[in-house]
Amino acid sequence: MRSIELLKTNFGIKIKGITDLDLAQTLDCGQSFRWVENNGKFTGVAFKRQVDIYFDNDALCIDNTTPEEFEKIWRKYLDLDLDYGKIREDIKKLHPVLEEACAYAPGIRILRQEPWEALCTFIISQNNNIKRIKGIVERLCGSFGDNMGNYFTFPDAEKLSELSPEDLAPIRAGFRNKYIIDAAVKVAGGEVDLEKCRTLSYDDARAELMKIKGVGIKVADCTLLFGLHRVEAFPVDVWMKRAMEKLFPDMTADDFGEYAGIAQQYIFHYSRMHPDIFE
Repeated sequence: MRSIELLKTNFGIKIKGITDLDLAQTLDCGQSFRWVENNGKFTGVAFKRQVDIYFDNDALCIDNTTPEEFEKIWRKYLDLDLDYGKIREDIKKLHPVLEEACAYAPGIRILRQEPWEALCTFIISQNNNIKRIKGIVERLCGSFGDNMGNYFTFPDAEKLSELSPEDLAPIRAGFRNKYIIDAAVKVAGGEVDLEKCRTLSYDDARAELMKIKGVGIKVADCTLLFGLHRVEAFPVDVWMKRAMEKLFPDMTADDFGEYAGIAQQYIFHYSRMHPDIFE
């Protein structure tokens, strides 16, 4: 990635030199559930901070933050130091359809989310749609997160571990309540070590997460990809299963290489936006 220029503004910061970033493709594609778009501006909460993110011409603007906080949180969160242009050039050589998918949504980046939030939200995502997931997550934060005045933080595992599945009734997550509490108890108690999953072998990291009730391969892979930046993870949901069967019948996740998770996002978005492919 080219070097970036960081400027302080009256509202926050402005960054020039950002490439390969489309906010809608990145923040509203199903990898995070706390962003709301209004006329091109995305308001969201991550790492206990709320910001507004938008483009002003070619400059990325982040309101309600500082240069120091950008370096500490948002530069990493938006994965701005990874060269997605180069990765796309390598990935698109793997298959003609992948070349189309890369060209269709070149602005997708993999967010580096807080691991506990990623785990919890992807437990909620099971047999669910994005709109409903966002509603459940909003109610979870509003009911059990810290009140910061005009927003709520995501409740940590320690706080949720003190609750019962019945206490989560207000969030209306149904059968997922017991899985959320089991995850909270095991993470807060150290039985499941999320940070260790950054450095374990891929299979061992997946097995560590699957100690939690209700966490299967798909939720584990989503947590590894979106919460721990294990970009070799290749989550397969209904859309991806159909895409692999229809578009890549002779390929497996291993065939997509070290950046399989980034390839997965291009394929997922392309497939979801082109349902006619499967007719």
